[in-house]
Amino acid sequence: MSNLAIDLHWQRTAPRLETGAYSNAHTVQYDAQHEVIADAAPDWGGAPGHTNPEQALAAALSSCHMMTFLALCAKAGWPVASYHDHAVAHLGKNPRGQMAVTRIDLHPVVRFDTGFSVDDAKLNEMQARAHRYCFIANTLAESVEVSIL
Repeated sequence: MSNLAIDLHWQRTAPRLETGAYSNAHTVQYDAQHEVIADAAPDWGGAPGHTNPEQALAAALSSCHMMTFLALCAKAGWPVASYHDHAVAHLGKNPRGQMAVTRIDLHPVVRFDTGFSVDDAKLNEMQARAHRYCFIANTLAESVEVSIL
């Protein structure tokens, strides 16, 4: 199977590595071409303008779900014109009492070509199928609740 890699780099800028006295900001590079500045979530001292691992997890799930949904729609002949999602990762304590992403809510909005429509039940079933086949959802299945609203 495929091996998919990133490169991560962090460099200390403070004189010493001491609690509360260093930055978590780092770079994540995808395919040696695209670089993202990542950090801790703002509630944990990160810069609000940087992405954080929890957002990246929500983005990975949302992106995978959308690509799976589009593949299923293409096979079914559904002419999707646009797809928008607002994914939200929720932090909380897992069953072992550890901080974790415990739930991710997806809010997909799908638009079809003019003249095409499906009823809500069929659209919901297609979203459910996309969830079942999404690689990232299957990876998280044991530990993170995913809600498609």
